[in-house]
Amino acid sequence: MSTITDTEIKLKGMEALITALGEVHAERFVTLVMREPFDYTEWQKKLWYDKSVEEISKMAMERRKNKNS
Repeated sequence: MSTITDTEIKLKGMEALITALGEVHAERFVTLVMREPFDYTEWQKKLWYDKSVEEISKMAMERRKNKNS
């Protein structure tokens, strides 16, 4: 795995947000994250709290399958 610069991470992150949400909602997401105190690690802990590992894996595989279709 090669190291990428902070600038490259920001660019790839914005590209991912725009691809997933569209330009308007990607900007809205960034604004929401910057406006509120936000602990990404805590957010991730609660994101799939009610899902099993198997359910999360199935969701990820379905998403990958649909994305590649």
